Amino acid sequence: MKIYDISLPVTAGMPVWPGHPPVEIRKFRSMAEGEKNNVSYIGMTVHTGTHVDSPSHFISDGESTENLSLQTLIGPVVVVEIPSDDGYITAGILKQCSLDAGEKRVLFKTANSYPEASKIPVAGTEPVALGADGASFLIDLGVGLVGIDSQSIASVAEGVLTHQLLLEAGMIILEGLDLADVVGGRYDLFCLPLKTIGLDGAPARAVLVQR
Repeated sequence: MKIYDISLPVTAGMPVWPGHPPVEIRKFRSMAEGEKNNVSYIGMTVHTGTHVDSPSHFISDGESTENLSLQTLIGPVVVVEIPSDDGYITAGILKQCSLDAGEKRVLFKTANSYPEASKIPVAGTEPVALGADGASFLIDLGVGLVGIDSQSIASVAEGVLTHQLLLEAGMIILEGLDLADVVGGRYDLFCLPLKTIGLDGAPARAVLVQR
């Protein structure tokens, strides 16, 4: 059994969405300074690194993160490699990917994937995103979870529409994946977001298990 950790490391200076505060990591208590133990502090938005979006991220009365289905977050998944770097994953591209009707979980490996976290482009400038018509295609297919190897499933230009389409359809969005070492194919996904209450997203640890 081979396990792929597809989560980005949480570090100070890691890419964040433009306008979001940088990740803050510091010692709250330090044994080197005479304390009895070490205690670290982390400060960041819930949409930093590998994370899930809940409906309330773009829908005012949408469900918050604690209501996301664990049955959707865990289970068989298909990783689809998108060779194009022209900006959008369109319905036309998806029609060529041989996705099965009723596919429940889809992750996109794109030109955004890099072998080292330090090479990940500044959030919001990634070359590939899911277009609105691609989102509609996935909804019609019956997908329950969609993930991508960038800080946002959508481009800056189409961000609101694409997110709204997916979230209003009840789809879970998984963003900030590291798929550099993963080839296209079928795996089992285990994605466990922090159990935040009343929030619009949550950091997550996500792994793939090779079948």
